[in-house]
Amino acid sequence: MAIQNHPSSPHPATRRSALIGTLGALLLPAAPVFAAKSRAAAASPASSEVWPHASAVPGGVARLSLGTAATRPVARTTDDLPLLVIGDPIEWTALVGIPLAARPGNAHIVRRTEGAGDQPIAYAIATKQYSEQRLKVAPGKVDLSPEDQARYERERDHQAKVMAAFTEVPAHDLQMRVPVPGRRSSSFGLRRVFNGQSRNPHSGMDIAAATGTAVRAPLPGRVIDTGDYFFNGGTVWLDHGGGLLTMYCHLSAIDVKVGDELKTGDRFCAVGATGRVTGPHLHWGVMLNRTMVDPALFVPAA
Repeated sequence: MAIQNHPSSPHPATRRSALIGTLGALLLPAAPVFAAKSRAAAASPASSEVWPHASAVPGGVARLSLGTAATRPVARTTDDLPLLVIGDPIEWTALVGIPLAARPGNAHIVRRTEGAGDQPIAYAIATKQYSEQRLKVAPGKVDLSPEDQARYERERDHQAKVMAAFTEVPAHDLQMRVPVPGRRSSSFGLRRVFNGQSRNPHSGMDIAAATGTAVRAPLPGRVIDTGDYFFNGGTVWLDHGGGLLTMYCHLSAIDVKVGDELKTGDRFCAVGATGRVTGPHLHWGVMLNRTMVDPALFVPAA
């Protein structure tokens, strides 16, 4: 909520303090008002001062107004997953990661209010058409042996636990630094066809870079997982708070361990060509409420 500073008006900081001081006497807006504000927020044009940018499409992020409250409200998906809520007592906003598999149309989240029950907040998911990419890889990376299939399933179950991390909501800005310089060689959402067989859409951003190129933290975060996985190769997961996670794959070197704290710009791993790849690059993934979303929404345009 922007407050203009006019000569005839109180100083913004004074007026803001007065508004915060009166919040206890304010009534929350009714659900239909929330729905209208939510649709407007989701459809508003991207602003260089608002991160992540709003893009209410499959694989995008909806920014939904939760209105005013003296303390940070609780919001959850219809699957009861916690959502990242940012802002201040004047205006709280829920950030909703929309799955790539989501169907266009009406959707909603719920705002939990003590003593008032769940309050639905509606928004609309627009259509987005993603391109197709055909790749050739080693046959054993597409048609798995029983041993490789068992390994993949173990790793999938382990990483599902990693993805469930939800820690303290971040106090920092959510504009991210691109973790490695280079050409964006494969965009988020591409429909992947490996050796003629369709597979899941691409769930991250690929950045072409030479093996050994330093990868740097895009935001402050904590290392919550490292490993060498069948498809992803050398991998690191960072937790940035509130269910906002980032993933780095195909690494040639990992210079951190679980529990390490990183600042924006810290080197923590290096580009490689491990796992299922066609050449050295960084696969960078961004996750909100256990949903992979487009990293481009968090960074300035290339």
